[in-house]
Amino acid sequence: MKLKKGKNNCITDIRGVQVGHISLYEKLDNKTTICTGVTAILPHHNNLFRHKVHAGSAVLNGFGKTTGLIQVNELGLLESPIMLTNTFSVGAVWQGALDYMLGTTEEIGDTTSSINIVVGECNDSYLNTARYPSVKPEHAIKAIELACPSPVVEGAVGAGKGMVCFGYKGGIGTASRIVKHESTSYQIGCLVLSNFGKREDALFADWGPIKQDTPDGSIMIILATDAPLQERQLQRLSKRCAAGLGRTGSHLDNGSGDIAFAFSTATTVSHTWKQITHTIDFLRDDHPLMNQLFQAVVEIVEESIIRSLQMAETTVGRMGRIVEKAPL
Repeated sequence: MKLKKGKNNCITDIRGVQVGHISLYEKLDNKTTICTGVTAILPHHNNLFRHKVHAGSAVLNGFGKTTGLIQVNELGLLESPIMLTNTFSVGAVWQGALDYMLGTTEEIGDTTSSINIVVGECNDSYLNTARYPSVKPEHAIKAIELACPSPVVEGAVGAGKGMVCFGYKGGIGTASRIVKHESTSYQIGCLVLSNFGKREDALFADWGPIKQDTPDGSIMIILATDAPLQERQLQRLSKRCAAGLGRTGSHLDNGSGDIAFAFSTATTVSHTWKQITHTIDFLRDDHPLMNQLFQAVVEIVEESIIRSLQMAETTVGRMGRIVEKAPL
């Protein structure tokens, strides 16, 4: 039995979570087109460095250029916005997110430690002229500043502006579910940046193959939940994203960067905590709600990918290439 959807079927159904997009599109000449952008996901409204959240990630296939995953999985904490963009813009977006955090948190790099910035990417070079340095640090800052708790705009927006999924226009998609046991309920949401697959691979539609010289592709999958989970459990949720991805028809191809990242808003960890120990409540692994959360992950990953196709629009990119909206 499928689980109940959240109010807006969106990652921002989880209280405090905010999403912002900056989309860039400009045809410069017959060969060069800017068709890309930046997306920012914020776990809560407060300072993310001073009030960290528990987080974990899973590398489903490692053909990717992310930053920050090593420290997140080592310490189990997220202390920055989660930024998404194209492959060649990871550096610029990292710099922009760092500049934003330095501007709002004067102690970073001075009276306290450095900061771990998380940036994920997909390769949008089929439509976007990747060699043209269109994404600047200020675009990352603007995406963070525009982040809000409203229902997320989906499709060919933000980091998804130039992405291609199953040979059709892909990009940003989102979904959420409610898990409940007796009087206790939690929500879990997903946001994907979809950029993978051939038409003939899709399991949810009967599409024939086309000649299209696109890379193997990638996907970034972000999970947010208000369930009280520790980092080990969030890594377990991240691993279940592979099942939802497989439902759509992905093979996790050799050249595909398939990365999942999960965080919980249930508890924040103060950067200035002075006590020797820190106590939190977290869900038991053997509680029925944990299996519901696993089921929810599979459902929302699959639906988010399909919604990224449903909500996108036909896009003209570099060298006059056209990627059509999926007939869904």
